[in-house]
Amino acid sequence: MTDFSFACTGVRADPYAAGPTLVFRLRVTASDRARVHALALRCQLRIEPARRGYGDAEAGRLTDLFGERSRWGQSLNPVQFAQVSVMVPGFTGEAETDLVVPCTYDMDIASTRYFHALEEGEVPLLMLFSGTAFTGAGGFRVEPVPWDREAAFRMPVKTWREMVDQHFPGSGWIRLPRDTMDALLAHRSRRALPSWQATVEELLETAGERTP
Repeated sequence: MTDFSFACTGVRADPYAAGPTLVFRLRVTASDRARVHALALRCQLRIEPARRGYGDAEAGRLTDLFGERSRWGQSLNPVQFAQVSVMVPGFTGEAETDLVVPCTYDMDIASTRYFHALEEGEVPLLMLFSGTAFTGAGGFRVEPVPWDREAAFRMPVKTWREMVDQHFPGSGWIRLPRDTMDALLAHRSRRALPSWQATVEELLETAGERTP
């Protein structure tokens, strides 16, 4: 059996993607410089929040995910970020490839709320690998990638912010049920409000949550 190991050497925001996208650079190493015809790889990305510290402002924004800081000893559990696949072309011994991860700015998603809460520093990620390898120097055989293959990586928070700012500069994004959206649209039309921002501000002022 070929022994595989994985390492993440960097990450960047894709400036040309249609939606928010991160591109992780992976290094794949096969033991004894084995010949690999192709590698069908699956990767689960998980946030490990207990592996970094948090300022008071960050802790306040993370309350809805993990509760009060006093409970974090029990509640600071891993958060699922993404699950993606990539086909690595043939190589001998070692190769590098891009792992493309589509992202969202939907605040209903726990990972998005976590990223949004951070001001600076790094995001501790754990990459869990599995898949199928097609190997053989003089022939062809199929081998599984063991489920215990993993790699830790610390993604700069500024990379996430750069990605978001490329697609949502200076703004946020929320998802609403269709009936709520229809009601907001009707309210905006009745009041002849020029934008969604003006609509939300008018509702906040009516509720006494914002000074006119």
